[in-house]
Amino acid sequence: MRLTVFWRKMTEHFGAGYVESFAHDHVMSQLGGRTVEQALADGWEAKDVWRAVCEAADVPESER
Repeated sequence: MRLTVFWRKMTEHFGAGYVESFAHDHVMSQLGGRTVEQALADGWEAKDVWRAVCEAADVPESER
């Protein structure tokens, strides 16, 4: 998954006003105690981060 696709999906799910806050502030156990930003900076693949977000935020199957 390209980062552009990842961020598009994140924005579609969380909205333009909240996506940055979620990515910066929400620590997820699915990412080993990292935020989305930290996981991506640490080299996690965007598809794996998206899967973790989907699990943590109960993203509907239709949006995955």
